[in-house]
Amino acid sequence: MKETIINPVIKDEVTFTQTAAETNGRITSLLVKLMPGGGTPLHYHKNFSETFNVVEGVLTLTLKDKKVTLFAGEKYTVERNVVHRFSNELDQPVVFTTVVLPGSTGFENALRILYGLAADGATDSKGIPGNPLILAAISQISDMHPAGIAVIFSPLFGLFSLLARITKTQEKLIRKYCA
Repeated sequence: MKETIINPVIKDEVTFTQTAAETNGRITSLLVKLMPGGGTPLHYHKNFSETFNVVEGVLTLTLKDKKVTLFAGEKYTVERNVVHRFSNELDQPVVFTTVVLPGSTGFENALRILYGLAADGATDSKGIPGNPLILAAISQISDMHPAGIAVIFSPLFGLFSLLARITKTQEKLIRKYCA
């Protein structure tokens, strides 16, 4: 069953076309509608690769040493441990698929949590949670590791991650937004 979630703050839409649970962990596949100005900060994943395939519009991938512009029909795979971000730098939405290999329930749940928090008014105008424990818990759930300038906050982020585990923040978020 396909599930679509919408972030009411930033207006992005994600449809889960294949989940890790449905494919025995083999794949997570998403259809994403990213609004103008949307995207992620620089990060990397230790446990999976991501393949971006543009359906309509233009998607920009920023890698450590280059920028890749993808047009409709083009795709690009970001391997594990490669620093990247994706963004929509134009004034029209971009629609693309993301294939995560192997599949990641944590990645899927992190999206559900972020969009749920936005619906509850618990994020800023960019859809980012203000509570550092929640942000640390989501980062751990999603296997999203900060890169670039954000690395200077890694020790503090590590402390918040520890506190999030102690307070069972991850379990509470999953129970509330992913049941």
